[in-house]
Amino acid sequence: MAAIVFAVIFDTASAQPKLKTGIWRGVLKTSTGNQLPFNLKVSDTAGRQQLTVMNGDERLQVTDIKIVSDSVFIHMPLFDSEFKLKFYADSLKGQWIKHLGTTDAIMDFVATPGEDWRFFNVASTPKTDISGKWTAIFGDGAQRDTTVGDFKQTGSRLTGTFLTTTGDYRFLEGSLTSDSLYLSCFDGGHAYLFTAKINDDHTLTDGKYFSGYSSLDHWTAYKNENARLPDAYSLTALKPGYKKIDFTFRDLNGHPVSLSENRFKGKVVIVQILGSWCPNCMDETSFFVNNYYKKYHNKGIEIIGLAYERTTDFAKSQRTVRQLKTHFNVPYPLLITGYTPASGEPEKSLPMLADFKGFPTTIIIDKKGDVRKIHTGFSGPGTGVYYTQFIDEFEKLTDDLLAE
Repeated sequence: MAAIVFAVIFDTASAQPKLKTGIWRGVLKTSTGNQLPFNLKVSDTAGRQQLTVMNGDERLQVTDIKIVSDSVFIHMPLFDSEFKLKFYADSLKGQWIKHLGTTDAIMDFVATPGEDWRFFNVASTPKTDISGKWTAIFGDGAQRDTTVGDFKQTGSRLTGTFLTTTGDYRFLEGSLTSDSLYLSCFDGGHAYLFTAKINDDHTLTDGKYFSGYSSLDHWTAYKNENARLPDAYSLTALKPGYKKIDFTFRDLNGHPVSLSENRFKGKVVIVQILGSWCPNCMDETSFFVNNYYKKYHNKGIEIIGLAYERTTDFAKSQRTVRQLKTHFNVPYPLLITGYTPASGEPEKSLPMLADFKGFPTTIIIDKKGDVRKIHTGFSGPGTGVYYTQFIDEFEKLTDDLLAE
């Protein structure tokens, strides 16, 4: 099961309150009053309390937690967000605050112990099994985005995700009733709620997608075992006449780093375009750090991360990117571009790009310094077989470039 772990140290000699162990139900409230639930597990381990947020198979750890009198302060390790809560009898109440560079997004939050259900206390019996692949269409009119839904149903429990051209919605978990679908996810940076009507085993209608406090989109879906996205290597390209890219941006210590430096010459170089606010970028960073870099660095691979933060303020960007670097123990340079993820900004920073679709984007450069491939998006571990397929393809490409 998915989880984010909050490790809390209590002063057992004081009268500090303590969280009840066991399963809790946490609920964020949207602007429309809809409840966005997820589950928590509180346990005591070696004098420390651990709080686990559960979504599918995910595990994240948070250690920056303080209990002061009747208040609980939890700072998430990624995405620059925090909880400010108070004890109320047998519950915690307060707010989840997501910092957005120049403003904050705030949602009311309550967590109640002893509730081990997510959407419904009493499970109902679904009339159909919706496991499998779906073509899901988000938006109305000209603003339509075709995605791939991939679900696994066990009784009334549902898990899965939606895959898009720029990534996926990570680990979704929820329930089915006789005629409705409910899925949610909270990962410390993003809060998602999906609902839909189940017409039959091959049609979902009246879908609603709530993101954060006030964002709302509509969606429908139909069963399609052949559903697929366009080739991720076909979506982003260089402008005609360009074969190379070049840049100079500052690292976390303020020192300029250029792709033309000697340490990158004669190497296969991976340029990771990311943001500390981007969940799929975090999944990609985890893959690079824990799998790819360890396997290929000594064979001649270098990676450079280019960060596009929500502010142009270097000090603020430095703080959030350093938090990312520390959390994942990133061994390769992360550069602060000074540009934001707003439309058109990445192209300004890298003018040789013909187009830019979204974050993350990965540029693969051969030993001669020529751009060989550009990969748009990232299908993370929440996508199962798609994640495995990406790894196989990316490593095959790497092996081929190293052999040249």
